Amino acid sequence: MKNRNNILEVKFPAISRNEATARAVCAAFMISLDPTVSELADMKCAVSEAVTNCIVHAYSDKTGTVFMKLESSEDRQVKIEVRDKGCGIEDVEFAMEPLFTTNTDGERSGMGFTVMQTFCDKVKVRSTPGRGTKVTLMKKLSGT
Repeated sequence: MKNRNNILEVKFPAISRNEATARAVCAAFMISLDPTVSELADMKCAVSEAVTNCIVHAYSDKTGTVFMKLESSEDRQVKIEVRDKGCGIEDVEFAMEPLFTTNTDGERSGMGFTVMQTFCDKVKVRSTPGRGTKVTLMKKLSGT
């Protein structure tokens, strides 16, 4: 029997009102897996942080696009990739430290990656300066 992963890809402008859109897409995609309320809230929060990073840091003062790829498998593994073609991250390991932020106006806490890691089983970040960043969020849902 063929692998029956479900995959959805969306893209949207990197503007703040689309953070809510990304959360809604995440919820709509996951709902068929019958997640717990906590699992659904966790992934929506993680997606929100990843998308916010694209809007605030990747593109900062210019327009750009956020790409989301959502995938679920029959074994209830959810993988969500949030990708941009923005400025990239020079030192990913350093950027993932709590309280690190490139936003110098005092509006950001620098806890985005920490939040993602708290709510997901695994978070992978790949980035190339000047070419963009891909954040992969993974969570295994509990059995029903």
